[in-house]
Formats: sequence, C-alpha cells, structure tokens
Amino acid sequence: MSEKVDESSKRVLVFSPHPDDAEIAMGGVMARLLDEGWEVFVVDITNGEPTPAGSEEIRAAETQEASKALGIRDRICLGLPNRFLAAKHEYRRRLAQAIRQYRPRWLFTAFLPDAHPDHTYASRLTEEARFVAKFTKTDLDFEAHYPEKIFYYYCSHLPIHPQPRLVVDVTEQWDRKIKAVSAYQSQFWLNQKDPKRKGWIIEQINVVGRYFGSRIGVKYAEPFYCHELVGISKMSCLL
Repeated sequence: MSEKVDESSKRVLVFSPHPDDAEIAMGGVMARLLDEGWEVFVVDITNGEPTPAGSEEIRAAETQEASKALGIRDRICLGLPNRFLAAKHEYRRRLAQAIRQYRPRWLFTAFLPDAHPDHTYASRLTEEARFVAKFTKTDLDFEAHYPEKIFYYYCSHLPIHPQPRLVVDVTEQWDRKIKAVSAYQSQFWLNQKDPKRKGWIIEQINVVGRYFGSRIGVKYAEPFYCHELVGISKMSCLL
C-alpha cells in the first residue's frame, strides 16, 4: 500500500508532452498556483524537436523564457523521443521516477482524445506512471508515492468542444500566460510563411479563455477534466 498524501501538501506536477503544451492549456493555473503559495513542477516529456523553425537549443531557451514569465523555477525535460512516444515500460518508469521524486499532491496531463500521438501517449503514460509510482517492492528510486488526483488540461489537436468538470478563474494571471506562450517564437511565429498566421495561437487562446471565463462570470478562465469525483471543503469555494 502507498502512503496517504498529506492533504496540507501544496505541490503539483505537470506533465507536458512538449514544451509549450502546458503553457497553452494551463499557463494561467500554473501562475495562479504559484501566486497562492503552491510548488509547481513541470516535466516536459520530450524536447519537442525536430520542428521546422526550431532546434534543441532554441526550444530550451524558449522554455526557459516561458517558465520565467510564469514564475516556474522547477522544470526538467525527460528527453523521450519526440514523435515516437509509445506505451513502453521504460518510458512509464521515467515518469514514475519523477512522481516519486517530486511527490505531488496532484498531477496534470493532456486530455484525450487527441490527434497527436505524443499527446495520447503522454496522457496514458501519466496514468500508468501514477500507479507504478506507488510500488514498494521495486528497484525504482525514491519512496513510493500515489498522487490524489489527475487533472486533464485541454491541448488537443482535435477540434473538440471541451466538457470540463471544473473551470478556474485566471483573469489576474492572463497577461503572464500570454507572455509565456509568446516565448515560443519558433513554434507560432517563425514557422509561419503567411504573415497573417504569425502568432495565431494568441488569438485562439484568448477566444477560449474568454469563452470559459464568460461561463463562470469572469474575464478569463481555463477548463479541466477529472475522471474522479472532485469535492469541496467549504461552500465559499464556489464562484
């Protein structure tokens, strides 16, 4: 049996298939968690390369700039193969090691379905690693750990309409999110031949943020899904 997570623990671990996915989907919530005194650890499962206008060095510099914009200090890259993620035991172990090392209360990962195979396997590997991380009779490093919940953020390459379980007000953090996403010039500006398409991601996330904000009576919000029940400790938590 794994040990019970300390409910006072204010620590989350975000698994991102590539650098930029987490910022696009939940940059506001990461910034808000930090504002509220939480520890936020980000694990980029791949380095995202190769891409048309990027390189490992460029992506690393962009990721550092994006993390600085949000206030994230603890971020690592597992370096698993971009475009070739799969349900391999060795990959599952790598994610489980990170869970055991950082010991988060909650995990965040990509929502399914998704057209991008890396997103699909990143999500599945997160679920599997959560289970593996609680093993006691194992050669994995660090002590067994089992996070309370997995929350799924929306970064899908499918034109789906999210049906979230919870929506978080990130109005005060929105400018930091936009600054973080804007750091990825190689992915959304330099790779666009049509001048009208340069920076298209900013309009898209503004539209999505305003829509979900309007659903809960705020300016900007980010949606999340959870397969497990989500409880509240006091009614004042509701908007």
